[in-house]
Amino acid sequence: GKALIMELKYKLEDRLEWKENLLYGLQWLAVSLPGLIIIGKVLGVRSGSVELEVLYLQRVLAVTGAATLVQILWGHRLPLVIGPATVLLIGILASQGSGPEAVYSSIAISGIILTLLAMSGWFGRLQTLFTPRVVAVILLLVAFTITPTIVQLLSAAEGASTSRNLAFALVFIILIFVGQRYLAGLWKSLLILLATIIGTIGYFIVNPGWVSLERAAGLAPVSSFTAHFSPHLVIEPGVLTAFLLCFLGLCINDLGSIQAIGAVLQADDMPRRITRGIAATGISNGLAGLLGVIGPVNYSFSPGVIASTGCAARRSLIPTVIALFILAFLPRVIFYISHIPSVVLGTLLLYIMCTQVAA
Repeated sequence: GKALIMELKYKLEDRLEWKENLLYGLQWLAVSLPGLIIIGKVLGVRSGSVELEVLYLQRVLAVTGAATLVQILWGHRLPLVIGPATVLLIGILASQGSGPEAVYSSIAISGIILTLLAMSGWFGRLQTLFTPRVVAVILLLVAFTITPTIVQLLSAAEGASTSRNLAFALVFIILIFVGQRYLAGLWKSLLILLATIIGTIGYFIVNPGWVSLERAAGLAPVSSFTAHFSPHLVIEPGVLTAFLLCFLGLCINDLGSIQAIGAVLQADDMPRRITRGIAATGISNGLAGLLGVIGPVNYSFSPGVIASTGCAARRSLIPTVIALFILAFLPRVIFYISHIPSVVLGTLLLYIMCTQVAA
């Protein structure tokens, strides 16, 4: 921890010049955007139309921007990347038999309960339940439960045979692991972004028919951000119970991420930062549930990004927040960004799950 502090160019409370702030903010954006697009697209595709898929991604970006702003100004006040919670992805996929209203109402209610637990101080007492074995089982459960979705994405025939797609996925995942082994510094932090770009271009090259399929579809009809917005709570006890258990996993993830970055930066007043950070995560999930999208969580790879850039200033995330809000209101741009083939999505999701099992 002390060694890293000596190497930091900018510490937690430092204020940067606007040019440097913008540069570091764009680096944070490049690290966080792939996860948002991948998980947002996996869930958005289930909505049944391109218009609703784009709308889903818009709202995911807006919620993430709001969550990041609340965290760096009021919550844990630490430089942490925020994105969709994989454990909630499991809950949503496992609740396919119920309507989306019941699913997202459960996320909203669970988020509110988490906020109340954090603010009341009870969460500190519950921390003792989160033993390493409990954490390990939940992380493994997340990885194994998402496997059917990965298989579905890898075998999706988009103008190519399933065998060709699986061969592409095999080569692609090996290349990602090679990159993970040999890349260092900022390049390693940007691995998923690089893999998304290279994988998409590679798929276009080996499967040119996919391009014409996309072009034939034309530009998606663009709807406003508030379209199809009618928040009302639908409570199904079974679904709510399932999501309360998912939120146990989300708490573990959130707590671990905040503690890890706090230890690396030797931040002061950590109990208060943890309380406020988890409360802010709960509020963000309440908002996400009302908007009908997956809720956010603090990601654990931020220390690696800080080590590679030398910047731990929390305000360097403000340009990231601004960029997320701008993107959220540019549906046409999101439409083009989300043109990632299913095979590439599936392979990236497989890589993310592998790293989670390894952790």
